[in-house]
Amino acid sequence: MEQTTAAAEKSVRPSRSLSPGEQEYISQRKRIVLESLSSLGINCTEDSVPHIALLGSGGGERAAIGLIGSLYQMEKDGLLDPLLYLGGVSGSTWAMAFLYSDPQWSVGMDRVMSTLLGPGVELEEALAWLSKQAEDENFSLTDIWAVMVSAGIMKQLDLRHLSEEAKRNATNPYPVYCALEKNCFSHGPTEGQWFELTPHEAGFTELGVFVQTSLLGSKFKNGELQEEKPEMDMVKLQGLLGSALADEEMIVDYMSDWLKAPGAINFAAAEYNHRYQSIQRLIGLTRNTVRHPDSLDELNNLQKLLEDTDKANREAAARSASRSVEDPTFFQPMSESLHSKMETWDEGLQEGRFKVCVMSLIQKVFSLVVNWEWGTTNNFLHQYQNSSVPHCLHHNESFHLIDAGLLVNVPFPSFLGDRRDIDLLIVPDYSAGEMFESLTDARDYAAKVNHPFPEIDNKTIEEDRDFPKGCYVFEGKEKEPTIVFLPLFNRDNCKDAAEVKAQMEEFSTFQRGYSPEKIKSLLEIAKENMRNNKETLLREINKAVLRRRER
Repeated sequence: MEQTTAAAEKSVRPSRSLSPGEQEYISQRKRIVLESLSSLGINCTEDSVPHIALLGSGGGERAAIGLIGSLYQMEKDGLLDPLLYLGGVSGSTWAMAFLYSDPQWSVGMDRVMSTLLGPGVELEEALAWLSKQAEDENFSLTDIWAVMVSAGIMKQLDLRHLSEEAKRNATNPYPVYCALEKNCFSHGPTEGQWFELTPHEAGFTELGVFVQTSLLGSKFKNGELQEEKPEMDMVKLQGLLGSALADEEMIVDYMSDWLKAPGAINFAAAEYNHRYQSIQRLIGLTRNTVRHPDSLDELNNLQKLLEDTDKANREAAARSASRSVEDPTFFQPMSESLHSKMETWDEGLQEGRFKVCVMSLIQKVFSLVVNWEWGTTNNFLHQYQNSSVPHCLHHNESFHLIDAGLLVNVPFPSFLGDRRDIDLLIVPDYSAGEMFESLTDARDYAAKVNHPFPEIDNKTIEEDRDFPKGCYVFEGKEKEPTIVFLPLFNRDNCKDAAEVKAQMEEFSTFQRGYSPEKIKSLLEIAKENMRNNKETLLREINKAVLRRRER
């Protein structure tokens, strides 16, 4: 009997219900929620504990810092313990990984702040992690991105594994990290796109197929474990979950205008753009792992050298506009010129550990950029006999997990429907792009998979898009959750629409790591948003209790 149980635990679990481990955690967490509601003066009984989740949006470092600021203020106001769940996509998952490295984070947010504003990780330590990852058969750009995000932005290398949290008590809200499967996102059905990871299980939300989180990355065939592989650590997980640049359409959005001439975005143009954007981003993140002023000066020199090269390439393209469109080889020498300039810069460096470390990192990037491969993971649905599994998952030995924000920039999909049965969703939104887009994307997604979603007033969206209020409440009815939506930049902290736009540009998604001053400023903005809307949150929490009681 024990052997049968152990084998079942290492097989694919097809189910629309929560894992036994999550159910047990939530049962324990409800006791904490009940106590916290009592301390807030909200009358609640064991059978009317509301299901409340806070959902962190994408938005790179802006989202990561913003989420930490929001949660900090919620703890100070007694509003953190009423949360049953904490979900995230993209940049918010960086903050979640950072927070959950401390088993007691939700009762000690002051400790979190001191780490966030601390010195961070040395470049040598980051490279040691990367060298070990390079030995893996699925080594990809995700690993490069992961170590620079973890070390350069979140100031730590967290080597623990997500599954280790399954053994913890319920001090913190239950975490749900979200990703996309790249092939299904591009070509497959909606049901094969959304992927979630918790301490207990990882799998496809709408398909209802999961494996133990510790086995994600192991080799399966027809639902049975064939070869157990080591679980990815939290460093790699951060890179995987926040890899918006893994999507070719996203990187095209960040192409220079001179690469966007009709017909000019051929393979060589894309390759050039991949190389240039990757190296520039890498230099920006590397700054956060370098201490010595001379080394920082060398990185400045490299950045200037590449910017000058890019300028010369733009001028060459302008002089030969027709050829750049007609000749598919036109951009190839431009890609090669980047590598040549890197070598020139390297030759001018003084011998020493900085030269060895930086060139090792850059060479690893160049070897991977051309193929633009991200998030390669062994596919636990390979040849799995289930009619709901789409062709692209059934036949391939690996799949590619990427940034969930490319589909919906708030993790709504994991919290809609009966599975987690949510009453109230608190959504501090740190997204770039059009205001309310994450709400309308979620509404469209819900319609496709037949999940209830509250009514969104289109007139309000149109009128407030450029200059939003600090808080919106979209009331749920019957099985629809209520949504409290909190834009980061709004009428309470900006004087007009122009200032909202300027603030978003100041804290833009794709830029070098924020300075300590920018981090402190953004933290205060996020805290203030929560302070300003404390009474609204208390009111909606109380309504969620009443609603649960009436069921």
